[in-house]
Amino acid sequence: MSSAAHAHPRHIAMLVFDDVRAFDVAGPLEVFDIAREMGCAYSVGLYSTTESPTVRCASGVTLHAAPASTLATVDTLLVPGGAGLVTGGIPQHLSRVIRSQVRTSRRVAAVCTGSFALAAAGVLDGRRATTHWRHLDTFATRHPATIVDLDSVYVRDGAVWTSAGASAGIDLALALVGDDYGSAVAQEISKEMVVLGRRLEGHPQISVAARTPRPKHPGIERLLVTIAVDPAGNYELDTVAGQLGLSTRHLARLFKSQVGVTLRKYVHDVRLENAVGLVMAGESFHAAARRSGLHAGARVRDHLVSRSRVDTRGTEATSVHAG
Repeated sequence: MSSAAHAHPRHIAMLVFDDVRAFDVAGPLEVFDIAREMGCAYSVGLYSTTESPTVRCASGVTLHAAPASTLATVDTLLVPGGAGLVTGGIPQHLSRVIRSQVRTSRRVAAVCTGSFALAAAGVLDGRRATTHWRHLDTFATRHPATIVDLDSVYVRDGAVWTSAGASAGIDLALALVGDDYGSAVAQEISKEMVVLGRRLEGHPQISVAARTPRPKHPGIERLLVTIAVDPAGNYELDTVAGQLGLSTRHLARLFKSQVGVTLRKYVHDVRLENAVGLVMAGESFHAAARRSGLHAGARVRDHLVSRSRVDTRGTEATSVHAG
């Protein structure tokens, strides 16, 4: 992959194929389209790797695309996902197009199971990468030469970017725009798209709240919402028990049985997740810890270091050689 930046406009080539996930295409497409309306020098094209002018998505939506053989100068090669890339293998026509384009594209990106296609083409050998959380174990087994990030919503290793599934494609596209035109532009696009919160590299694919079962007790359900909104609040067991009109012992048993962890552990996990988000947004470890209700920034820093899985070669490489 060439390290030289291409002349404007930056052309985004999105590869499409039968049974591709429509949202993996549409989410990033909307990001780049809004960026273009805001004055960013992007052009976006859909390219059929089968050379057919029509591609049928897994949802039944039909896309009209140019033949991949018409691809010329590409700034960013983007590969969306599809269930068949995991269960049915990587189509030869898709691998062929990826291999032919990676050497001349400035960067390559994959959404969701599109990472399987990049890995099969040799693009991810020796690099950090991720994919949809459901397929992480399969990916790691099938592609042992790739350093799998088990947590992050998206990962950048030099000029190669990969992301988790569905809405993570929007996070990935916003990050690509931010890399080209600055975080302020990416933030404006996220506001235009009414994205609740822009997730950065290092953010978990699934939040603490999302992976927590919904408690049956209405008081505990309200408590979880309160903790999410105000993680730095006072959630000592006896304080919360008094607010809910329960005994301390009963609350402890009830919370553990319905949430799966102790109240202390749940609060700590939410605070740590919140602090990581603040650090990713530019706050210091100390400030992020204080705002999140943690006692020291060192805990946040240690958590990030333990999750980083940074390759000893570093992540500043700007070229890749497909196998």
